[in-house]
Amino acid sequence: MADTTKDPDEAMDAVDTTDTSDMDAQQSTPPVPPAAEPDEQGLNLSDIRACVTIIDIVTKRGAFEGAEMADVGSVRNRLDNFLKAATEAQAPAEGEAETTTA
Repeated sequence: MADTTKDPDEAMDAVDTTDTSDMDAQQSTPPVPPAAEPDEQGLNLSDIRACVTIIDIVTKRGAFEGAEMADVGSVRNRLDNFLKAATEAQAPAEGEAETTTA
């Protein structure tokens, strides 16, 4: 009769038949150094503008199915409205800066 009081970890070690040849090949390549992070993290207006442009381009190329278009259009319109509001908010702020420096 088999001994059933063995440690479960020992049983797992005995049964371990994992092929590590792929892992050995991956470990032989040098690690990629982390990319230098920019000083400013997060999104800026040019990133959001680029997203709107990307949505416009891929829509023209037919990347979305008809059922997806409402969701994609909704996101695109929200991003575009945000850009317009941000531009309007910056315009008076820039005008005030010019009058205070003059």
